[in-house]
Amino acid sequence: MTAVLKKYNHYFLLIAAFTALISCLSFFKIILFQDQISGSIRWIGIIALLLFGIQKKSLTTWIFISMLVGAEVGYDFPFIGMELSILSKIFIKLIKCIIAPLLFGTLIIGIAGHSNAKQVGRLGLKSLIYFEVVTTIALVIGLIAINISKAGSGINPLNVHEKLPEVAKAQTWKDIVLHIFPENFVKSIAEGQVLQIVIFCVLFSIALMMISQEKRKPMLIFAESLSAVMFKFTDLIMYFAPFAVAGAIASTISNMGIDIMKNLLLLLVTLYIALLVFIFAVLLPIAILFKIPIKRFLSHAAQPVTIAFGTASSEAALPVAMENMERFGVSREVVAFVLPTGLSFNLDGTTLYLALATIFVAQAAGIDLSIGQQIVMLLTLMLTSKGVAGVARASLVILAGMASSFGLPDWPIAAILGIDALMDMARTAVNTLGNCLATAVIGKWENELKIPKEGDQWMEVKH
Repeated sequence: MTAVLKKYNHYFLLIAAFTALISCLSFFKIILFQDQISGSIRWIGIIALLLFGIQKKSLTTWIFISMLVGAEVGYDFPFIGMELSILSKIFIKLIKCIIAPLLFGTLIIGIAGHSNAKQVGRLGLKSLIYFEVVTTIALVIGLIAINISKAGSGINPLNVHEKLPEVAKAQTWKDIVLHIFPENFVKSIAEGQVLQIVIFCVLFSIALMMISQEKRKPMLIFAESLSAVMFKFTDLIMYFAPFAVAGAIASTISNMGIDIMKNLLLLLVTLYIALLVFIFAVLLPIAILFKIPIKRFLSHAAQPVTIAFGTASSEAALPVAMENMERFGVSREVVAFVLPTGLSFNLDGTTLYLALATIFVAQAAGIDLSIGQQIVMLLTLMLTSKGVAGVARASLVILAGMASSFGLPDWPIAAILGIDALMDMARTAVNTLGNCLATAVIGKWENELKIPKEGDQWMEVKH
């Protein structure tokens, strides 16, 4: 049976594409069909996609398919679609439960994981300054982009069976400062206060660096083990993502109609345009400023960026990125420090997305955030975005935490799930590109970048 399906796999894809084309022409009234015929055509395409997906073990492929299945179920069977929201709620609950342990493990490894703080010294300071400046610019671009496009505005939440929280009353600057610091770590976890968790982890890591290596080592081993376990935990949760996506899209379309897809597509276009602006208005000028040979750099960065785009994981691209950046001419010491550290501290695409998606959630909920509130969000994201490593779709962890911290509802996040795979590939590719450039820039800054001569073959990229 499996062999037969594999043999005709390309036919299933062609049937799905053809039915999609016919459905689009029917939707825009270019071709007129009776509702029953139009629905039958769509379901033929859905069945063909499912048969195609059986041969594919890619999670991203199944997320795409589940998005279309969910949309069709929500459109044709709205009473069923309304009840499927439970799938996305389960997924979001599972995502929220990993926030604290994931941040705890990744931040301790990222900050206190070096054997000697003095050894990283100047290199660490320059790297962190670079990371903070570039990711902050990415956050600003994200905020500007979503405020211009207003992709979340106009979504009608009246039929959504979620109680939308009201915006908290304006706080004084003292209240805001006090709210940053945790009084009880367990309480911060229970309430989903991401910023308080980050502050605790940062202070804990600094204290850990101040004790002897003998006493520090067991905690680092624990944090590394915890991080590894939480990454696998995240992978397990992601296997449920196709069902959550199908449920989210079905429920969303059942409650709000097909029009919400316009908002989601506008969000997707906003993200891609913002990422392109970031690449050409920020990364390119940085490369020119530090006199990085752009053509040669791109030839070495293309392979890891492509892997990151295809897998939606920066970690999957890390080994190739380290090898290629060393071949590019950056010293092994700089590569070994900057690239792994950048996985937590220099996620340019993810930070831009988080700023954009957080405001989208507020716009979708009909919550008008002032410039001051958006700045507070930006400052919060400057810290919280540093706690997520390059795991596929891990930015949902921080987005869920941000929504909880600022009193925003969960249902717009469930809606975003439908196109998250498309957004994740782009932002992860930009993460990897930004980290490769950061490695080259820090190497040049430290005089640890040596571009080989044309005749040197040992530096060439392996394809």
